[in-house]
Amino acid sequence: MYILLLLVIHWYTSLFFQTIYLHRYSSHNMFKLPFWLDRVFYFCTFLTQGASFLNPKVYAVMHLEHHKHSDTEEDPHSPIFSKDAFRMMTKTYKHYLNILENIDSYNLKIKDWKSLDKFADSWITRIIFGFIYFQIYTLLVTDSWQYIFLPIHFIIGPIQGAIVNWCGHKYGYRNFKLSDNSKNTLPIDFLLMGELYQNNHHQYPQNLNFKSKWYEIDFGYLMLLPLLLIIPSKK
Repeated sequence: MYILLLLVIHWYTSLFFQTIYLHRYSSHNMFKLPFWLDRVFYFCTFLTQGASFLNPKVYAVMHLEHHKHSDTEEDPHSPIFSKDAFRMMTKTYKHYLNILENIDSYNLKIKDWKSLDKFADSWITRIIFGFIYFQIYTLLVTDSWQYIFLPIHFIIGPIQGAIVNWCGHKYGYRNFKLSDNSKNTLPIDFLLMGELYQNNHHQYPQNLNFKSKWYEIDFGYLMLLPLLLIIPSKK
């Protein structure tokens, strides 16, 4: 089915740039990119996230706040203080907008791209992406019920983030005893490229490989390995 293939491609390309560029690179500075390659990753993040583009600097600020205040009332996306995943997503979005409005006051070593950020964060741009998704669907659908997958493309980044933060702090096992509620949700991590090894990541936030036990596989790290052959693994 072409629609499912399209969804899988969009899901994993968006997820790859979220876990590699937004999370491991922008937030934690786990490896170094030359300027030209940074721009390539930046643009590909915009292209694959499309209508749900997340500003890299805002993402980094919010993610570091999550580590600092994990599962406390100051955590921007903890499931502990939200009745359901939708309310957690709403709280996260409001916090995202607040950081975005004051982004220049944060001193982070991130090579921002103000012109692209302004274009990508425009509602006109988001609507254009939505129109493109709809047009692709009209070309590929073979039955009207397949349109139920269309909304996923509009908010694919926030959906992935919600699964990680909801499941990764509610369901699974713990390799390390920490003050927060982080867990490893191994059975469905193939959908999130290592992002659901939350307990491991909170124990060792600077480890590029999120796995800890022999039976855990960090697919995001494996996808990054070819690039690590030509770039330094630490900044």
